[in-house]
Amino acid sequence: MSLYLGLPQWSHPAWPGQLLGMNARPAEHLADYARVFNTVEGNTTFYALPTPETVRRWADAVPAHFRFGFKFPQTISHQSDLVSVDQEVTAFIRLLEPLHDKLGLLKLQLPARFGPAGLPRLAEFFRRLPRAFTYALEVRHPDFFAKGEAERALNRLLMEQGINRIMLDSRPLFSVPASSTAMIDAQGKKPRLPVHLLATAQAPVVRLIGLPRPEDNHPFLPPWLPRWQQWLVEGKDLYLFIHTADNAEAPRLARQICQLLGHEMATWPGENDRARQGELHF
Repeated sequence: MSLYLGLPQWSHPAWPGQLLGMNARPAEHLADYARVFNTVEGNTTFYALPTPETVRRWADAVPAHFRFGFKFPQTISHQSDLVSVDQEVTAFIRLLEPLHDKLGLLKLQLPARFGPAGLPRLAEFFRRLPRAFTYALEVRHPDFFAKGEAERALNRLLMEQGINRIMLDSRPLFSVPASSTAMIDAQGKKPRLPVHLLATAQAPVVRLIGLPRPEDNHPFLPPWLPRWQQWLVEGKDLYLFIHTADNAEAPRLARQICQLLGHEMATWPGENDRARQGELHF
């Protein structure tokens, strides 16, 4: 069993001086991030593929225990609707070859229009994937959250194929009216869907989309904590990806969740910088 705790990105303008070193160059941010967290969502591959040189730099920047969670490109999931994508899938996985021993998840996010009628196509897509990797699926069609036959069919498919259903919890984000630019932007982009706590395979994945102030999210954690502990006791690898509205305070919320789970988090590189500056100052 392993707890993999991370954020949606490894760099943010608000993080130098706390999660990241105050004087770290952008090229050093991933290494700083990986001193604290052991996974990252890696959404960048959804929008554009990195160069082979970039992939090698990512591999060199993180320790052996770190796990990336890269998303399939939108050309596969959205533009092609999973039709005739074997070559693109092969090219994507081959591009990530320097990271194969550090790949925690390959994630497929489907558009909201992809509904129950697409399940045979989804099943065929899963059957054609290489079995050497761990996969996770995020769906957004309302029928997959209605506790009816469509959702049962989806869950059966995922259990049969050993695919992890991503659990997205945006309840905190939508619990209050948007009162800032960050909240307006986040509520406009993130889906508002029911939360169903179900591990369909051996690496349950939770994406928690929180409010800007970490402590405001605490009322939403009690239903999760015993389930997270249960999955870890059962020997599953648990992936928790922690967001806040603009992610400025996501590291602090993740630290609080880590403490609630009884785990220790490493000192942040930026905190070391401040401590050294304090020593010099006195």
